[in-house]
Amino acid sequence: MVLEFIDAVGKKALSAAEGLGRLGMFFRRAILTMFTTRMKFFEIIHQMNHIGVNSWGVVALTGAAVGGVLAVHTYEGLSRFGMYQYIGPIVVISMAREFGPMLSAIMVTGRAGSAMTAEIGTMRITEQIDALTTLSINTHRYLMVPRMIATAIIMPFLSLICTVFGTTAGYLVSIYSLKINQEIYLSSIRENVLMKDITMGLVKSVVFGILLSTIACYKGDTTEGGSKGVGLSTTQSVVYACVTIFITDYILSSLMFTS
Repeated sequence: MVLEFIDAVGKKALSAAEGLGRLGMFFRRAILTMFTTRMKFFEIIHQMNHIGVNSWGVVALTGAAVGGVLAVHTYEGLSRFGMYQYIGPIVVISMAREFGPMLSAIMVTGRAGSAMTAEIGTMRITEQIDALTTLSINTHRYLMVPRMIATAIIMPFLSLICTVFGTTAGYLVSIYSLKINQEIYLSSIRENVLMKDITMGLVKSVVFGILLSTIACYKGDTTEGGSKGVGLSTTQSVVYACVTIFITDYILSSLMFTS
């Protein structure tokens, strides 16, 4: 029984290591393609439009909901110590540093990342990618890299949208529902929120965009097993990307905000 368990764990570990290696090689090829071939500018713009326009609404709504809830819980905690004047900077810093980049990345993963995997996966199982390769067309240049570049470019804007809507919702809840003095709320934000809080959040969003698009394209490109395989790859893409975002968020926060 113990040996069977060890054998199963070992096989899972080897499979995970092999998958990470293949993902690394996929990303390496994408980077080489990016810097050694001319990119299709209009395809990048098309992908930016597809990712940004189709995702900003759900990103804004999610940010507003989280911002309002954050204000309520922060007020409930700080009011016990008479420190409710710090609700403003806590909401803004939390949205700019963490919730803005992370929530927008998760929403884009579910909305656009899954679509990337499904689209590329369908092309793989219907042998369209094989046909492009037969015609000596660089599939990374044609399919993968434009999506990766577009996601990395558009993510900071979606992160800002999430942050702005979350901050606005927190402000409205604090002023009109929790009855906090407006001047105290705004002056506390001016005194405690730094430009670094915003810029570091934008850096995070770029990293998240690169990660989620790489995973989405890789899972689509390695799809096999017909229509069932497309569904499995799409599910794995979303799960793996979300877990990677959470882990990377901790690593980046530790590097950026701890002395």
